[in-house]
Amino acid sequence: MKSIQIDRSKRLKEEPHLGHNRWHPDIPPVLEVDQGEEVVLETRDASDGQIKPGMTVDDLGGLDTKVAHPLTGPIYVNGARPGDLLEIEYLDILPQPHGWTRNRPGAGFLRDVFPEPYLVHWQMAHGWAVSPQLPGVRIPDGSFMGTAGLAPSHTQLLAWARREADLVRRGGIAFPPDPQDAVPATEPIASQALRTIPPRENGGNIDAKQLTRGSRLLVPVNVEGALYSVGDGHFAQGDSECCITAIEMGATVSLRFRLLRGEAARHNIRFPRFAHPGYFNPPEWAAPRNFIATVGMPIREDGTQEGEDLTLAARNALLNMIALLQERGWSRQQAYILCSVAVDLRISNVVDLPNVTVSALLPEDIFQG
Repeated sequence: MKSIQIDRSKRLKEEPHLGHNRWHPDIPPVLEVDQGEEVVLETRDASDGQIKPGMTVDDLGGLDTKVAHPLTGPIYVNGARPGDLLEIEYLDILPQPHGWTRNRPGAGFLRDVFPEPYLVHWQMAHGWAVSPQLPGVRIPDGSFMGTAGLAPSHTQLLAWARREADLVRRGGIAFPPDPQDAVPATEPIASQALRTIPPRENGGNIDAKQLTRGSRLLVPVNVEGALYSVGDGHFAQGDSECCITAIEMGATVSLRFRLLRGEAARHNIRFPRFAHPGYFNPPEWAAPRNFIATVGMPIREDGTQEGEDLTLAARNALLNMIALLQERGWSRQQAYILCSVAVDLRISNVVDLPNVTVSALLPEDIFQG
């Protein structure tokens, strides 16, 4: 069985031959495998090991800010060619015993409502995560890899950088190439490579919590060998990851590859797909079995009616859930963290205009007693 083993006591920049934190087609592969081979990969958490047990929010100001996400790889899949579709089957995902969730000022879905930092530590054991900052809460194991993808082609690299720069010019938010904290640090890769923050056509930071053990991720191949990389393990996450982090962890993942020859080119498949035979979590958590939900509609706080605005509806659903949790005695920050790691946003309707509706589902069984 082939593997990539890392030293988690070291930062990625101390082992640059085993991984990277930018997307670029010229990053050399670490490992070469055949399709059907089982591969085991050790990964670092999204902070590159900077957030350690016992740290407080006062310690966060000194962290390197542009390291996310440290990825293990790339892996060269023999026979993979542009136009193929690569299937990645996740056989197992094993969490490290410590995790964390943080709210970072200026980031997250409700960044205007939560401008202050907050940090929660988690201990994971026997299929559960618990935290001294959230007493009485127990989150079940829903381990998945938040970031996984293939190298872009040179053409894609340039096109995606241009479109994101155009978005910034139009007043939107995107993160242009930046050599600060880049691995590899060699030029021209450090200055050209794309940041891993957003997902793109090559996969990347999709953060789909259904990609648990047994799932299959399918991504169009755009370079010889596909060049697959993975990292950013999550022990659990609500659909939305609203405060910008889940239960972040280092993980060990075992997987295997299958090539669907010419499938992406034949069917013009440009974006990733994923599948999961059976439940992605035990059914009582995947559903969930016992929940309470709040509803959001596109109505502003001052009563202004907007139309077909799912973002505003999702915002209101979360604000209503935070208010519900505060009624139960949780602080605003605790409630926001709970929403990020356990609450699922669901689009309830997109046709009953003007009030398209988003619901926020809270599993009641995470509360012990």
